[in-house]
Amino acid sequence: MPNFCAAPNCTRKSTQSDLAFFRFPRDPARCQKWVENCRRADLEDKTPDQLNKHYRLCAKHFETSMICKSSPYRTVLRDNAVPTIFDLTSHLNNPHSRHRKRIKELSEDEIKSLKERKVDETSEQEQANQETNNSNSAQNAVAEGGGEQDEEVLPLTLEEKENKDYLKSLFEILILMGKQNIPLDGHETDEIPEGIFMPDNFQALLECRINAGDEVLRKRFETTAVNMLFCSKTQQKQMLEICESCIREEMLREIRDSHFFSIVTDDVVDIAGEEHLPVLVRFVDDSHNLREEFIGFLPYEADAEVLAIKFHTTITEKWGLNMEYCRGQAYIVSSGFSSKMKVVAMRLLEKYPQAVYTLCSSCALNTWLAKSIPVVGVSVALGIIEEVCSFFHRSPQLLVELDNVISVLFQNSEEKGNELKEICRSQWTGRHDAFEILVDLLQALVLCLDNINSDTTVRWDNFIAGQAFVLGSALVDFDFIVTVVVLKNILSFTRAFGKNLQGQTSDVFFAASSLTAVLHSLNEVMENIEVYHEFWFEEATNLATKLDIEIKLPGKFRRSQQANLEPEVTSESYYKEVLSVPTVEHIIQELKDIFSEQHLKALKCLSLVPSVMGQLKFNTSEEHHADMYKSDLPNPDTLSAELHCWRIKWKHRGKDIELPATIYEALHLPDIKFFPNVYALLKVLCILPVMKVENERYENGRKRLKAYLRDTLTAHRSSNLALLNINFDIKHDLDLMVDTYIKLYTSKLDLQEEVLPTSNSELTENT
Repeated sequence: MPNFCAAPNCTRKSTQSDLAFFRFPRDPARCQKWVENCRRADLEDKTPDQLNKHYRLCAKHFETSMICKSSPYRTVLRDNAVPTIFDLTSHLNNPHSRHRKRIKELSEDEIKSLKERKVDETSEQEQANQETNNSNSAQNAVAEGGGEQDEEVLPLTLEEKENKDYLKSLFEILILMGKQNIPLDGHETDEIPEGIFMPDNFQALLECRINAGDEVLRKRFETTAVNMLFCSKTQQKQMLEICESCIREEMLREIRDSHFFSIVTDDVVDIAGEEHLPVLVRFVDDSHNLREEFIGFLPYEADAEVLAIKFHTTITEKWGLNMEYCRGQAYIVSSGFSSKMKVVAMRLLEKYPQAVYTLCSSCALNTWLAKSIPVVGVSVALGIIEEVCSFFHRSPQLLVELDNVISVLFQNSEEKGNELKEICRSQWTGRHDAFEILVDLLQALVLCLDNINSDTTVRWDNFIAGQAFVLGSALVDFDFIVTVVVLKNILSFTRAFGKNLQGQTSDVFFAASSLTAVLHSLNEVMENIEVYHEFWFEEATNLATKLDIEIKLPGKFRRSQQANLEPEVTSESYYKEVLSVPTVEHIIQELKDIFSEQHLKALKCLSLVPSVMGQLKFNTSEEHHADMYKSDLPNPDTLSAELHCWRIKWKHRGKDIELPATIYEALHLPDIKFFPNVYALLKVLCILPVMKVENERYENGRKRLKAYLRDTLTAHRSSNLALLNINFDIKHDLDLMVDTYIKLYTSKLDLQEEVLPTSNSELTENT
């Protein structure tokens, strides 16, 4: 929605003007001063938080001296800024006009006093301008006479200007390297012949720019000792940190302006040998679009409690986000990290109850549940499945080989075979029915891997053949077979439910109502686990027999039982106790945790979407579920009446008007501004991680993150350069970067030169 100026008799709004708009301050004293100067009676009973959330003043109501334009992209107020320029009398010329902004009536004495004050302020301003002119003249005279000026008004010296231009060139090169995904380091030390020095990529680009005619760099280069690095590693690191900070701040500014946000993390990744957690933020921008943006990496900690503290500290203190406005959190992680991230979620929930813990729309429910199961056999099986999928996607020839095997096995069911071939060419491990697909494909996978490993021709190199042997051996292990079959059968109870959660808005709404039935089915399985497990184990043994796999207990368990005099444990009872029972118990508990009462209440509010209203025959009661978001509404007292009008609007719509089917469509309605409470609710619901991003063009953060990790070698990854690469379209202010660097490190510029190694061996020693 556009920002409207709250000042009386001011009709400016953000979509029609390039003016900056400023929120009311949260500081009670300053906020009170703003309200008093506005003279709007309807604002006097509102709290500073309400005013800060929902009201703005445009720059026209502030003296020029109160406004700072720190860069071409950022306009801010001074800390003590108070609006003083208002038109409080023009409406008196048209007493019959209607005003949205009710102006506090002024007595004749107040009007007279106001006019006198305005005259006094004008005189004071003229006097101040005269003093400024006199001061400038005096300063110019002093400068001409060789005197000293105040540092704040001194023009840059030639040396300072050259230094800023030099730093700007360095920043330009670093930003280019980040956007184009060029690593800082060049050749590995052991690749360079003895006695030859090869510059890293950064130094090479510097030389290229000098050769292309950059006189600033050339001059600095000519005055630098020949055995000194032109820009040290320390300086590069400092500048990269500033680049990262400035780019991130541009995104964070948008997030803060949108007010509410949700946090999503992706799987732990390796950045130059260290584990990091990618963090993304969801928010609705000024154009009413739901966006999911990558804002940085967080170093991963093995201790869950330490991780929770550092996670919170980084988001609130380092990145400056107010977690009071966080409305959702979701974590997509692999098996080994799931329990730790759940601790992080619970700690944040304790501090911020409205930061609802949810599933993420980009991850299938069954995949997420399987990764969270605390059974070693399940974690191993999931790793094997991912490796098998990655193996066949290494080259088209491997997929063709698999296609040929599928064609032979499914001669009598060509349609099924073609369907499996198509599935194999996708990332099928993330599907809701991944385990059903694996069971159908298992024979084909085993035969194909055996063919590759035993091929006597020279079609496959030793690495491919060796990897095929290892994966084939893993697939024909009975422990793997039982695990996959048990997961397939247990997760079949949640498959339809999970699929609906990734469907249309109406599917998500009705899925929330079906959770009780899903839990009922799983509880029934738990009560009759003996019977269910018997069927599952029989299916696993039949599949093992078909593949000529020996039915046996895991070797580690058999060895531990050799000295045990107790009766021998059967395979069926063993897998019931270590696999089936803990898996069913965990999934039941995990569903209860992830779909908490608050989460279900939020999903029930999706009946605000007109298409869902229509399916419910417009007999809805959102106000009962919207209590949790009451503090987020601009006018909570009018919610019930507004919702009634919202229902009537769609119930009695014209025949040619279609009901908006998604939150995205509802937020883009031209008249949504007349329903401020509905807009606020839809905006909060939209950012819940469980809701999918309707417009794929605004899901760039996750896609670019995956592309960066896929295209960049682990040793060449950099958290700083990654942010620049993933957010290459974010505007940046070079002057701000340079000024920040000078402010932080200007006294250290002369200390950051490093001696160049004269040979490859010396380079190794220095490293």
